[in-house]
Amino acid sequence: MNFRIFGKIGWNVSEIGLGCWAIGSEWGDVSSEDAKEVLKTSLDHGVNFFDTADVYGDGRSEKFLGQLLNSTSERIYVATKSGRRLNPHTAEGYNLKNIEDFIDRSLINIGVDCIDLLQLHCPPSEICSKKETYDMMDEIVKKGKIANYGVSVEKVSEAMEAIKYPNVKSIQIIFNIFRQKPLEVFFEEAAKNNVAIIARVPLASGLLTGKMNKYSSFPKNDHRNYNINGDAFDIGETFSGVNYERGLEVVEILKEIVPDDFTLSDLALKWILMHEEVSVVIPGAKNSEQVIKNTLSSSLPNINDLMEKIEGIYNSYLKNNIHSRW
Repeated sequence: MNFRIFGKIGWNVSEIGLGCWAIGSEWGDVSSEDAKEVLKTSLDHGVNFFDTADVYGDGRSEKFLGQLLNSTSERIYVATKSGRRLNPHTAEGYNLKNIEDFIDRSLINIGVDCIDLLQLHCPPSEICSKKETYDMMDEIVKKGKIANYGVSVEKVSEAMEAIKYPNVKSIQIIFNIFRQKPLEVFFEEAAKNNVAIIARVPLASGLLTGKMNKYSSFPKNDHRNYNINGDAFDIGETFSGVNYERGLEVVEILKEIVPDDFTLSDLALKWILMHEEVSVVIPGAKNSEQVIKNTLSSSLPNINDLMEKIEGIYNSYLKNNIHSRW
């Protein structure tokens, strides 16, 4: 496992982390035994950065991470998120009382006195640009409940607003072969401000594993079933917002350039890691085999000779439909 410096905080984090949505909810059923094995296997393979949220299984994912923390003396960095428990999820709900209440619940779930990194969880766009938002987060830092804070966003424009504020330590954003817009301006600005970048949805909800086809089906409690049209939350979180059939077509084109000894998922993860501005990429996993496969991508050779080809594929087949939306 290779490690990277996590922005201005200075943590030395594994460049492959673990996204813990799948062990919480909305990816079909994952047993407690499998969830615990995913976490243990991740730790055993060098992962020290774990990303979760209070709404992943209504705290289930956070509690599993708390058990992992209790089981080891190794330094683990836990990032969780707050805000999506609001119902309705409106800008007005992002006030000190609500967010602090959510954080208090997360502290109990994880079993810690202070959260390493608290991220606002894809808040409404106006929240990302308001000074009051960050004054509120500074107040929670002063109370000792969180050590650092960042913002998880849907849109590049939201990321660009958030990084204007000096105490924002990280931005979590969808970044993969299907979603290349962050490269245009955001990466350069984040590097200039020494803001850590957490790349989520790296495998486009599994499309970029190359294992799906037009006959693939998903359980009723899997967002790849019920959010295929964006009915539950931002459609960009499901298959990166790419039309499923078009995504399958592009996957077949990508398969033609996959290097020897790589799988398509290896290529997808390595492509992200080729960008030095990325601090950590957080693929999810439903079992230990997926963890092992994902973590191995850290040690694969660089793919400099393919970067231009992959950009060309994006420009030719996806950019017109994707680029302006997020």
